[in-house]
Amino acid sequence: MAAKDQTQNTEEEFMDEETMAEAMSVLAGSDAENCSYPQGYVKRQAVFACSTCTSEPNEPAGVCLACANKCHDGHDIIELYTKRNFRCDCGNRKFGEFKCQLIPSKDPENVNNKYSHNYYGLYCTCDKGYPDEEGQNGDEMIECVICEDWYHPQHLGCTVAEPKELEEMVCERCMNKAPFLWTYAESFSLAAIGSQEDEDVDVEDDKTEASASPSTSQTNVPREVTESPSSTRKRKREDEADVCSTSRCRLQELESRAAQRQREGAVFWPSDWRSQLCTCTSCKRAYVSAQVHFLLDPSDTRAAYERKGLEEPFGRSVLSTLMGSMSHTAQLEILYGFQEMQSAVASFLQPYASSGKEVTAEAIRQCFEELTEKRRRANEKK
Repeated sequence: MAAKDQTQNTEEEFMDEETMAEAMSVLAGSDAENCSYPQGYVKRQAVFACSTCTSEPNEPAGVCLACANKCHDGHDIIELYTKRNFRCDCGNRKFGEFKCQLIPSKDPENVNNKYSHNYYGLYCTCDKGYPDEEGQNGDEMIECVICEDWYHPQHLGCTVAEPKELEEMVCERCMNKAPFLWTYAESFSLAAIGSQEDEDVDVEDDKTEASASPSTSQTNVPREVTESPSSTRKRKREDEADVCSTSRCRLQELESRAAQRQREGAVFWPSDWRSQLCTCTSCKRAYVSAQVHFLLDPSDTRAAYERKGLEEPFGRSVLSTLMGSMSHTAQLEILYGFQEMQSAVASFLQPYASSGKEVTAEAIRQCFEELTEKRRRANEKK
């Protein structure tokens, strides 16, 4: 029993560490000091909504990390994780008389931004908040890599992959928006891989009873792929050759031999699924038409963004110890404070670095007193 408890505690500590690292990667991948507006529509960045400034029935709007920390300090902020191709709205027409403190002059509207009910703090097909105040849904949610909405596992309409196996998910609505993805799902989604393995086992095992559990070929249950290294390398080379060739369409080849599957529910994909998409001219046009052309960009993935954010994990071990027993919300509060402290210290040291003056203990104490007072005033406003 003691060994079991110890194992459970270790797993919980690992999950806490993962949650903390995920939150850090979101924040570290974006600039906490400078508004991202001059960069235009940023390929991917942390985005926040301010329900103090733009709650319903006002138009939805989003702000960058720096504006969430500085312009909206003390406001009711909604963390939206990351969004692609988004330009900071802070201080534009949607905020009325409120002006951005970092870049006061901005276009009235960012016409290419895309919004959803997430900007009002609502998620999933059930249109609930996070966490669900009614307690009908758990805290776990999974993001669709196309629409970037978040879904409760029980509302995906499929068997959900284990977290360690889940690479990327596309919701049913987005699968139907880009229907050619169903053909790829029939061949190399996690469910397709699992279904093929089940078929191989059935052929090899003559002792399987007729009353065995039904095939999972129409669900999205991931399975471990059992192949020899040589066959895996050979298939990968063949797949790469097919994808790289512009004179042949891999989608058409898959359509001619792929088994039909039930086209419903979300689909879970392996880590390399995007690299398997056909890149012929016709297919590229289809991606653009369906507004999913970003699937061909390796840097678009959440994993690529998080790797960038974790290149310099400053203070990670200290934060791990501090936040091991905190909730996700409390962890984010600490991380926002951590980012704010970094910005304050950097601003404090800049004049000394420029002038070559000595940094005194009294000056450092005053800096942290001012930071503490700022946080106290912000908490009083909440």
